[in-house]
Amino acid sequence: MIQINDRSLLPIYEQIVNQMKELIVKGGLREGDKIPSVREMSATLLINPNTVAKSYQELERQGVIATVRGKGTFVCKPASSPGMERERGEQLREELKRLIVEARHLGIPKEHFKSWIQEEVDTYWGETDVDSKRSE
Repeated sequence: MIQINDRSLLPIYEQIVNQMKELIVKGGLREGDKIPSVREMSATLLINPNTVAKSYQELERQGVIATVRGKGTFVCKPASSPGMERERGEQLREELKRLIVEARHLGIPKEHFKSWIQEEVDTYWGETDVDSKRSE
């Protein structure tokens, strides 16, 4: 499910956030699925429960998961809050700019970089582009 890379420059809680979102996008987790508790996840990953709690708080803030007291934590419908969507969209664009600058700095040819992006888009959107119809 989740794998922590000790050599990653990303903090562990961000690795958890990113991988949980990736699992949802790839269909490994679906709306309504229960996710492990903080204790279960920290025991599985052999990390501090506070780190898992921090990642779950961020996922809740982003509207990715929701905790129901006494029942557990569940995957939510994709967030439809215009304010949150706008903020996350701006953050995404800034991250994309950072990646482009890094690619140029490394001397990666534009067409090569674009092909990487296309490969990833194809991986995560697949053949049926339902999400693009939602934004129309």
